Amino acid sequence: MARNRYDMDEVLEDSFDMGQLKRLAGYVSPYKGKMARVILLMLSASALTMMVPIFFQRIMDIYIPEKNVKGLAAVSLLTLAVACYSAVAMRFKIKTMSVIGQSIIHAIRTDIFNHLQELPFSYYDDRPHGKIQVRVVNYVNSLSDLLSNGIVNTVTDLCNLFFIIMFMLICDVRLTLVCLCGLPVLALVVVFIKRKQRRAWQIQSNKQSNLNAYIAESINGIRVTQSFVRENENNHIFNKLSGNYRKAWMRAVMFNFTMGPSVDLISAITTSFIYVLGIRWMLAPDAGLTVGVLIAFTAYIGRFWAPINTLAGFYNSLLTAISYLERIFETIDEPVQVKDHENAVPMPPIQGEVEFKDVSFSYEEGHRILDGISFTAGQGETYAFVGPTGAGKSTIVNLISRFYNVDSGQVLIDGTDISDVTIRSLRTQMGVMMQDSFIFSGTIMDNIRYGNREATDEQVIAAAKTVCAHNFISQLENGYDTEVNERGSRLSAGQRQLISFARALLADPKILILDEATSSIDTETELLLQKGLNELLKNRTSFIIAHRLSTIKNADCIMYVDKGGILERGTHEELLNQRGAYYELYMSQYDFLA
Repeated sequence: MARNRYDMDEVLEDSFDMGQLKRLAGYVSPYKGKMARVILLMLSASALTMMVPIFFQRIMDIYIPEKNVKGLAAVSLLTLAVACYSAVAMRFKIKTMSVIGQSIIHAIRTDIFNHLQELPFSYYDDRPHGKIQVRVVNYVNSLSDLLSNGIVNTVTDLCNLFFIIMFMLICDVRLTLVCLCGLPVLALVVVFIKRKQRRAWQIQSNKQSNLNAYIAESINGIRVTQSFVRENENNHIFNKLSGNYRKAWMRAVMFNFTMGPSVDLISAITTSFIYVLGIRWMLAPDAGLTVGVLIAFTAYIGRFWAPINTLAGFYNSLLTAISYLERIFETIDEPVQVKDHENAVPMPPIQGEVEFKDVSFSYEEGHRILDGISFTAGQGETYAFVGPTGAGKSTIVNLISRFYNVDSGQVLIDGTDISDVTIRSLRTQMGVMMQDSFIFSGTIMDNIRYGNREATDEQVIAAAKTVCAHNFISQLENGYDTEVNERGSRLSAGQRQLISFARALLADPKILILDEATSSIDTETELLLQKGLNELLKNRTSFIIAHRLSTIKNADCIMYVDKGGILERGTHEELLNQRGAYYELYMSQYDFLA
């Protein structure tokens, strides 16, 4: 599918849904009390600092002309006290908002990660893992500054503007009106760049997602890359994607930087007019404008444009965050196609009978993989599926574990439709070993115990012995406490499969599913493993997918799957006697080995 390509951009939203900001407000809501206290503290500090220019006015107009040393000292002490109070308030704000901001980030990241745990296989089949990872890490991190400082700063700065304008009006109404003339011009600038700026950040997030997806793909496929000497081609692709990201970033930042200089330019122009008019009015007879008033008003001018500049920065951060919020909430809103129904009940203890009733399934609409499959596996029996690649063998066992929902028909276990029971209660009674033997970073003991967190060390070792993994584990430097890397790069493919097999067996499942479980095990180990399997499969319903037919000769029933259905079924001997598709498959392997 196209969206599974690292170089395919995701669809951009034409208009932002304000509901996204409301959802973000939902994460902020638990901390509104603490944020209100921070805002009140910062407003009190701001109100006090607004008095400082008034102090300067009195110094220039009264204390210096009257040589009032005591008054000058008193004002100096008051100014120092205000500065100290502002410093303490700022420290409290930084500490409190950092904790609040990171708590909100943690909550968002937890929600998106928990939701990813519930999404079906199809979601991961359709998307590069790098594009998923960038949403959990990079996009969420990008909200940090907005949540830690932006919200409180915005409320505080808006109130500060009100205070500043009030003090400016007290100083001089005429100069205040001149200063306010710059705001309509700034509003026009904001309206002009708003849409382009948001679209630029959307494109930037797409390019970042593409780059991250390709890096993750390249790291996972580094062995293949070096084996086929593809380094130069990969470097070319990386440079292209990185270049696209750089261009997108530079264009987005260009719009961001338009706001700051625009504010500075408008501020400089209005300030120059204030100086010209202020000096003219100050020199004019009966103008009512003193040197102290002009100095105080000049101080307020800087304070007037500073919060506007901060608000412009917040606006930039908000537009950037909006492009990331769209992707974050898009992931959280991804429908969980395989989930418990409202009336789902726990799965009763499984006895082991599995029945498919006219089951049809397709990954994509119009392309059926299974079409009307029906069979019954009795309790304690071993069923094997064979057939060409892509025939639907793995799909059948995935439906038993309910990794996908059937299009039509029913999958029953002990007569209970598995769509009517909770997924957790179903899967905890099943053991599944996939074809891809994934090994987690940690010790070998922890990897095997992943199948049963309550298992003792003795039980872990017993499971390893059953699948013939104990000998090679014991020969490692630290035995079962040997640390392995993600995906088990220190282990051979066969060793990884044996560990995964022990993990599945340790869960003591009522139903055991082995999907190409022995594909990477050598023939000698396979013979040893078969002895343990014969004991393990007793009184346990098992489903085995295998291309090596020697591993399934003893199955109670072998089904040949192809063209969306079951073409043949029977025991090994019965199918050979039929001289059909299974016979031809068996003879082709026999001739190959011969």
